[in-house]
Amino acid sequence: QVDLMESGGGLVQPGGSLSLSCEASGSIFSINAIGWYRQAPGKQRELVATRTSGGSSNYGDSVKGRFTISRLNAMNTVYLQMNSLKPEDTAVYYCNAVGYACPKSECVFDSWGQGTQVTVSS
Repeated sequence: QVDLMESGGGLVQPGGSLSLSCEASGSIFSINAIGWYRQAPGKQRELVATRTSGGSSNYGDSVKGRFTISRLNAMNTVYLQMNSLKPEDTAVYYCNAVGYACPKSECVFDSWGQGTQVTVSS
């Protein structure tokens, strides 16, 4: 079992900044990718940003240039720095990790955190 502990989030004014962090723990052999998705009321969950074990980053179109994802591989922790926040960034942000609990294909995992609320409002 892999647990994801999210922290950060809260209320911020438009144009402000906020940071999120997510630490993965449990039965982890390797993490292929870890990152963030978000879901606003009445909308589908969408990609925010992910980071692979090889160091590549992938961002959703709506956050490119404003959000930055970084990862501490040794600690299975990922950070999301959110700048120039807009009201449309308001959503529940979920951490996601995909990897292996052991060096076998049947040990693959795809885990989600509980989510943390980000509200951008004046």
